[in-house]
Amino acid sequence: MSQYDRVIKGGTIIDGTRTRERFTGDIAIKDGLIAKITEGEAIDPASADEVIDARGLNVVPGFVDLHTHYDGQLLWDPYLSCSSWHGVTSAAIGNCGFGFAPAHPHEQERLMLSMERVEAIPLAAMKAGMDWDWETFPEWLDSLERRPKGINVMSFVPLNPLMVYVMGMEDSKTREPTKEELAEMLRIMEESLDAGGVGYTMQRLGDGFTSVQRDYDGTPMPTDTMSDELVLEFAKVLKGRGEGIIQLTQAKDDVVADLDFGTALAEVSGCPVLWNAVQVNERHPHQHRRMLRFVDEAREKGLEVWMQAITTPNDLRFMLDDFNLFDGNGAWRDVTIGDVDTRISKMQDPELRAAVREDYDHGSAPFVSGPIADLVVDSVTNKENEVYVGMTIAELGIAMDKHPADAMLDLAISERLKTVFYVVPFNYDEGLLNEILQNEWTMPGLSDGGGHTKFLNYGRYPSSMIETLVRERGSYTLEEAHYRLAAMPAKAAGFNDRGTLEVGRAADIVIYDYQNLKLLPTEIAHDLPGDEWRYVQKADGYRYIIVNGEPIYIDGECTGATPGKLLRHGSAQGISQVA
Repeated sequence: MSQYDRVIKGGTIIDGTRTRERFTGDIAIKDGLIAKITEGEAIDPASADEVIDARGLNVVPGFVDLHTHYDGQLLWDPYLSCSSWHGVTSAAIGNCGFGFAPAHPHEQERLMLSMERVEAIPLAAMKAGMDWDWETFPEWLDSLERRPKGINVMSFVPLNPLMVYVMGMEDSKTREPTKEELAEMLRIMEESLDAGGVGYTMQRLGDGFTSVQRDYDGTPMPTDTMSDELVLEFAKVLKGRGEGIIQLTQAKDDVVADLDFGTALAEVSGCPVLWNAVQVNERHPHQHRRMLRFVDEAREKGLEVWMQAITTPNDLRFMLDDFNLFDGNGAWRDVTIGDVDTRISKMQDPELRAAVREDYDHGSAPFVSGPIADLVVDSVTNKENEVYVGMTIAELGIAMDKHPADAMLDLAISERLKTVFYVVPFNYDEGLLNEILQNEWTMPGLSDGGGHTKFLNYGRYPSSMIETLVRERGSYTLEEAHYRLAAMPAKAAGFNDRGTLEVGRAADIVIYDYQNLKLLPTEIAHDLPGDEWRYVQKADGYRYIIVNGEPIYIDGECTGATPGKLLRHGSAQGISQVA
């Protein structure tokens, strides 16, 4: 029997620690772990069952994505694409307080309806692809344990299903829990953390103009309206255990109060807080600067707050037949709730149409798209409308001799809401983005992988970072980039066995061609259950993506191996450890 399972020969090793410069060397793998790393001294190829020639290639730790919504997709896609295509070897699910456990059997479809709206996962795909062989959160983790996994997965405990499980959907949105209900929710939290949950998550967007991810009927989600006091009761559970992480998506109307609450949450819980999210807004750069000051000040107080950053261009394509990301604007939300016929009827209602025009003229720009006037007509279904392709909505209004909002809606209605509109990125200014990148406590990511499947694909963020932010812009060195892509999120999440290339750590390894790595064009893939489709984007240049010592992709082709593990408590061994 050979001494090693695999030896990676002659690659440029960037170990992710940020303290050691890249070097040429060999890596030996045995039983899913890194067994030996050499610099200069070669490892005998005869000592391994397989030799991977990495000469001229970068050898780096697998990327860690702490913000996804693969909770449903994991049940039908063990590789969690698109993330794994771009080198992600470990991912967190259960973000923003959204998930599917615990769940009473009679509430399963209701939870799917919520997820269809807040994260835009097609209901037909969930119905066809989810088998619901669990009810409690421990049973959920056991279900994940049994399933084949191409990459590693850890699960937060999402607060929305927990609150619904105890209080019911409507009550959890509209009132405080009774003493008995609170005690039961805290018991379930303890039970869920005992089973291997890594902490808890919530979205707190309130009911104001910033609430962009609402329930299927346009109302806020339970965590959007929960009180600060209730949030802190859950935080005390983590404090008492001395372990765990909190992922918080918060963006209510009072920004200062939001940030103050983030500080209070870190103080009361005594655990890491993953704040979501910071991104560039060229029109209002004070927003990201305020958040960066917040994380710096929290760190000065000794609080472990991490800022998760959107570092990928926020370009997205959407059709008004199922688009939900205008939910932060009342007028646009009113006309984009319901099925296609209902939406068209609302868009033709004179009063609702007048409200949309008023919002266009005097309202605030939607958070995800910027001014409606700047949207571009990307594609059309009717030949007579091809003349409008490439026009902004402002230009469309002139061409159709109508108010721009009327022109946009009339064009969409004429095509049964299948007109595709494009958001030109407005979060990628090099100077402003560098302000975010250079902050010591910001980590790239926020892929939202598995969510918003017909609108956007941020799962490409590792490739985008390497290709553009490192190679073209020089915003990071390779050493810094791979620290941020792997070691930093692993540390924040409490992973104690991965994130860097060191002897004894899990052999989650990406081997890629730095000079030739490039994103490929966005495509439509009809690969979801229920005959549903999604936007996808691949990349050239990844030679090997290895999880726990086993290649899952070689030159972009899936090997069929499923070596991924459920990381209970953030570790394949199930040992609790806080970074």
